[in-house]
Amino acid sequence: MHVLDLVKPDGRSLTLYARHPITTPDPHRAPSPFATPLGASPHLRWHPLRGEWVTYAAYRQSRTFLPPPEYNPLLVTTDPAHPTELPSGNWDVAVFDNRFPSLGGVSEPPPELIVPTAPGAGACEVVVFTQDANSSLGALPIPHIDLLLQALADRTERLSARVDVQYVLPFENRGAEVGVTLHHPHGQIYAYPIVPPVPARMQEVAAKYFAEKKSGVLQDLIDRELRDRVRILYAGSHAVAFVPVCARYPYEVWVAPVQPVADFTQLSGAQRSDLARALKTVLLKYDGLWQRSFPYLMAWYQSPCDGQPHPESHLHAQFYPPYRTRERLKFLAGTELAAGFFAMDALPEDKARELQQVEVVIE
Repeated sequence: MHVLDLVKPDGRSLTLYARHPITTPDPHRAPSPFATPLGASPHLRWHPLRGEWVTYAAYRQSRTFLPPPEYNPLLVTTDPAHPTELPSGNWDVAVFDNRFPSLGGVSEPPPELIVPTAPGAGACEVVVFTQDANSSLGALPIPHIDLLLQALADRTERLSARVDVQYVLPFENRGAEVGVTLHHPHGQIYAYPIVPPVPARMQEVAAKYFAEKKSGVLQDLIDRELRDRVRILYAGSHAVAFVPVCARYPYEVWVAPVQPVADFTQLSGAQRSDLARALKTVLLKYDGLWQRSFPYLMAWYQSPCDGQPHPESHLHAQFYPPYRTRERLKFLAGTELAAGFFAMDALPEDKARELQQVEVVIE
C-alpha cells in the first residue's frame, strides 16, 4: 500500500491510498472548495434519563446536500479555479477530514446548561472508495476492496493513538433511503471521545461471555452458523457472511473473519483478502436480488481504543437494509424507537434463502 498525506488550504488533512506509487499535480498541497477553516466546535450534552451523551453541531444544516453531478465535491479537481475536495492523480482511495464534523474541529468550551456538557472531541472523516462516481463498493475489484480495508486499518491505527478517541467506527450509508447526501461511493469514520452506547453494550456482553466461556460470543455464533449452514451466504477459508439467526432487519447480513481479531490492524493478509471477497459477495447478492442499487447501512464494529488487549472482541460488519418487502420500506417504529424492542415480520431463514439463490460470479 502506498500512502500520501496532504493538507488542504483550510487546514484539513487528506490522505491518498493506492496499490502503486502515487502521483498528483501538487504532492504537497491538497485542493479544497473552502479557503478558510469553518471553525466548527461541536459539543456534548448529557441525557439524564438514558445516561448517555448527545452531540450537537448545528452548523451541519449548511452541509452539501444531493448536488447535481457537475457539482459533486468528491470528484477529482479538473479546474483549479473551481476545486473539489480531491486532486487528480492515480490514487485509489482517499480519506479527508469532514468539513462539517459532528465531532472534532475547534475545541472550544461547551456552553453551561442545566445538564452536564463536554467538548465534542474526536474526529469525523470521509472515505472516498473510488474516483468513479458511477461505481459502487460492490462493483470494485477484490484488490481494490482489499486496499480499502488496509486504509481502514491505517485510519484505525492513527485515530486510536489520539488521546481524545476511545472508539473508531467506519460505516457506509448507501442510498437516499438511509439519508445519503452524496451519491458518490463513499463512507465515513467517526472517532468518538467515548465508547458509544451500542458498541459499549456489545463490548459488555462479549467481555462477560469471554470471562465465562473462554471464547468469543461472535466466534461461537459463527461456528454454529457454519455447522447449521441454513443462513450462510459466503464461507471462505478465512471469512464468512451470513444472515444472523437473530436478525432484526429483513436481509440483515454480518460479515466477519472466521477467527476473531480485535480490529482492522490485526487482520492478516489472507484474512483481509477473504474478507474483501465475502464483502463483495454480499453486495453483489443485494444488487442482484433487487436488480438495482440496494440501500443499506454498513457498520464495522471493533474493539475500544484503550490500549488494552481485547480477546473478547471480534471485528465484523453488520448490514442494516431498510427494505421490509419489495413494496414497502422498513422504518423503526413505536416498539423499536420507544422500547428498543425489535419486531420482525420476516424470518431470517426466508431472507437468507432469497439471497442464497442469487448467483454471484467474482473473477
